[in-house]
Amino acid sequence: MIEVIESLQDFVSDQLSLLLPIDEAWQPTDFLPDLNADDWADRLNRFRETARALPDELLVVLVGNMVTEEALPNYAISVERIARDPTGGGQAPWARWLRGWTAEENRHGDLLNAYLRLSGRVDMRSIELTIHHLISDGFTSGHEGHEYAGLIYSAFQERATRLSHGNVARIAVKCGEEGLAKICRKIAADETRHEVFYTRIVAELFERDPEATLLAYHSVLRRLIAMPGSRMTDGQLPNLFDHFAAAAQRSGVYTSRDYAAIIRHLNTTWGLENRSFSGKAAKAQDYLCRQPERYENLADEIGARTADQPSVPFAWLNGRTV
Repeated sequence: MIEVIESLQDFVSDQLSLLLPIDEAWQPTDFLPDLNADDWADRLNRFRETARALPDELLVVLVGNMVTEEALPNYAISVERIARDPTGGGQAPWARWLRGWTAEENRHGDLLNAYLRLSGRVDMRSIELTIHHLISDGFTSGHEGHEYAGLIYSAFQERATRLSHGNVARIAVKCGEEGLAKICRKIAADETRHEVFYTRIVAELFERDPEATLLAYHSVLRRLIAMPGSRMTDGQLPNLFDHFAAAAQRSGVYTSRDYAAIIRHLNTTWGLENRSFSGKAAKAQDYLCRQPERYENLADEIGARTADQPSVPFAWLNGRTV
């Protein structure tokens, strides 16, 4: 299996154009008030005024998304198992992708962190504790040691993150907070390029090693895919991630229908229904093709169950209930 991953070096090299040239890339300060300007106080006040338009439920989702982005070191370690760059400065295509991807992803947490800090609407120390816990506690997708599954998981998560940030942007516009909408659209655009990379890599695996790739995909979807921030805790609210996920479901930022749509998209992109398998692989293929409808059928039930959950106080929001 690792031999097939290694054989993708030239293919990975062809995908490196999905990374933006650094001199052309956006940076977090492009979307924040200029604190070096003579009228910095007026700019900051205007920034904070528009941030007041965001409802608390969306703030919870925004904080949870930011905390997840800030745990980037954990995800970089996971990708390093594939890139295999022990020096940290290798020039092999996989190593160049890992560093470029990490550099682009790093801006996401920086920007959302700064937005929330300047908004004055959240308790940053509680949020910082959550980030500290999440990085310290580590991350597992449940597929360590299986490179194909790790790449499939990455393709899924990049699309999920893209949808989440894009939906926050859509809701922010409705609230009149165009500044946040621009931020989330920029982040979503990065995630789109990253999604394309991992989706193309898995598509190539399907061509070079179809049965093993199919079985890896089946392994990933046999359990509910663990979200990157699933271990988050602030040391106060039990099951913090579950409450964050409920807020995302209720607000329409990330729902069970989105989960189903991602599987449907990947199945179509990788041509799952049109491939020929036999035996164990054919059963796995049938299972995978049925999953979008399965989660669609559960969507109303999950939505109703989430809507009935009682409000809880979030330390992130200075104890306000959501």
